[in-house]
Amino acid sequence: MNGYECDTRFIAAHHLPALLIDLARSRQIDTHHLLRGCELFYNDIITGRTLISPRQFLRLIDNARRLLAAPDTSFLFGQRLWPGHYGASSHVLEQADNLLHAIEQISEYRALLSPLMTPVPHLDDKYLHLYWRDSCGGGESKTFLLESHMTAVVSLGRRQQGERLPWRFQFASAEPAYVEQYWVHLGDDLSFNRPSTVMSLPREYLSRSWPGLASTGGLVARQACNEQLATWGWRASFLDGLHDYLSEHIQQPLNLERVAAAFGTSPASFKRRLSKHGTSFQECLDNTRRDLALYLYQVRGCSNEDVALKLGFSDIPNFRRSFKRWTGRVPSELGSLLGL
Repeated sequence: MNGYECDTRFIAAHHLPALLIDLARSRQIDTHHLLRGCELFYNDIITGRTLISPRQFLRLIDNARRLLAAPDTSFLFGQRLWPGHYGASSHVLEQADNLLHAIEQISEYRALLSPLMTPVPHLDDKYLHLYWRDSCGGGESKTFLLESHMTAVVSLGRRQQGERLPWRFQFASAEPAYVEQYWVHLGDDLSFNRPSTVMSLPREYLSRSWPGLASTGGLVARQACNEQLATWGWRASFLDGLHDYLSEHIQQPLNLERVAAAFGTSPASFKRRLSKHGTSFQECLDNTRRDLALYLYQVRGCSNEDVALKLGFSDIPNFRRSFKRWTGRVPSELGSLLGL
């Protein structure tokens, strides 16, 4: 259950962060001001050897948001994200067979391609549902990260398939004042004030062949990515590992002491690790339960009784109260809100 944390320096500064820096520089933003507080200088980046932490990357994003002060920044950044020019990991995406394969590769190599946001794909009979989970404590940049990563998937699919795909979007947040940017970069099939944030696409678009196709070069690229992850000793973040552990044991009594022991640390140390990421044990547990409940309702079509049972609740009224605390809604409201 080891994983990278918000202060782990492993992100190549000349890869993902450099895309945002170049976007800001194209709009005449001074590099010195852009990198203020990032513990980083532009000359460090152009060496091609500097590694930064998620916390430093998030500070860069905060600076860019403030200095650019433009509603399209996250979307333009997202358009540039993938496949990018990141060596082996970009080659993996370029050699993907189809959109589903590409999304699976982004998930598999998320430490390289998406270190701040974890893609969570689910398939039902008709749709792919793609959720996004905060990997390192995104704080005030969570909306920016959601917008950029959703745009990255939309742009990648459009570029490789040569057509604009009929994605549908649901957002847990209210409609933003700059909704026209969503129309331009994501599409006009948008719903706000929903129980969850998810992008969905009919399954028939997932398996259409891409021009790259699988090749020897793709196999070599995956091997190189796997070797890098093996050198690090992890494939995902600490928060990802915690979410997976809580999901696996969700029907059992869970508390800080038990989970801390499973992670080989004291409750006090575990609490400090969570605080460093801007969260708490109870918040992580509630988010895991919420995510599982919404998945069971939306993707699996489970009843209230089945969802309550799978989440370890024996008392249905208690489950309803908890669900409303997690989502602001009672389960009976979900039928029309989650229907596709």
